[in-house]
Amino acid sequence: MTDSRTDAAPEVLSGISAEPIAIDEVEAFVRASGNGAVVSFAGVVRDHDGGRDVSALEYQAHPEAERFIAECCREVAASTGLRVAAIHRVGSLEIGDTALVAAVAAPHRREAFEACAELVEQIKHRVPIWKRQRFADGVSEWVGL
Repeated sequence: MTDSRTDAAPEVLSGISAEPIAIDEVEAFVRASGNGAVVSFAGVVRDHDGGRDVSALEYQAHPEAERFIAECCREVAASTGLRVAAIHRVGSLEIGDTALVAAVAAPHRREAFEACAELVEQIKHRVPIWKRQRFADGVSEWVGL
């Protein structure tokens, strides 16, 4: 994980982690006394996809993935003036495990929701992380290659 700081934008917290993500720590990073809203998103491994039963997932990241997630965080922070944080998990995950946590704090809820949604979309589209789904029938497939 990196704690990236610039003079032009608020601090951001970003990273790729092989360990479980502590949602409360990510939220705590974005909190500030002037903010009345903290919005967080937790992407959780679900038990189905496309009508098939999923038994587990494996995430693998490109060696530059940490740089890409940091860029997403810095860009959203710079465009909104808000503190943002995002951590993506890699490795083997089970049903119910948290794969991605993103958090944004703002003076008001609308801007926090909008910024958090934008952050998650940027991460999903730009960060080179691939998912291998393992299905209950023993078959597996890669997503996002």
